[in-house]
Amino acid sequence: MSTRIRKPRSPMRKEPSQARSRATVDTIVESGARVLGERGWAGFTTNIVAAVAGISIGSLYQYFPDKLSLVEAVRRRHFDEVLAVMRKATAGTLPLPQRAEALVQGMIDAHNVNPELHRVLLDEAPGHDGSRLAHDAFLAEYHARYKAFVATHRNNRDGPSDDVLAQLLSGAVEGVIHSAARKHVLGAPELKRELVRMICSYLSNADR
Repeated sequence: MSTRIRKPRSPMRKEPSQARSRATVDTIVESGARVLGERGWAGFTTNIVAAVAGISIGSLYQYFPDKLSLVEAVRRRHFDEVLAVMRKATAGTLPLPQRAEALVQGMIDAHNVNPELHRVLLDEAPGHDGSRLAHDAFLAEYHARYKAFVATHRNNRDGPSDDVLAQLLSGAVEGVIHSAARKHVLGAPELKRELVRMICSYLSNADR
């Protein structure tokens, strides 16, 4: 599935080329996500991230020139996690209930590891120079995946377009997931059950 959005440049100073350096970068990004979620943007510093990661500040600066570039790497990792959920949910030939459950559970898992981090990314952390391009690329594939999901499971071709249904469905799922993350109730079984039921009911009745 392709888009016309130009691939955004990496926010990193240099890309890791060996397994050890890739592991170091993963540790830095994971530590950055932890610190950002726990301390918010106001308490986020590269010195604290380096200490949590167990590396020197010089090692951190080998890959990330400043804290904005590190936050951008955290944000892009979240984009990748969400898109991985969408790719899995739109693959194969499972019936709608199973696919809807995979989609909802995947979104819950992606947001439940560090719920406070997503609030900080949405409400506090400023954007990097490449944020808009990265966000546009993410949204292009995200919408395309929802559109494919809708096209596969709607009953017939009458009624609203796949684009409109995908926009409405993605907005509804996002709203529920983000709201639940803010309220720390993502683990509620009722939330998952009702969100799956909402998706199935919406697509089953969208053409009536």
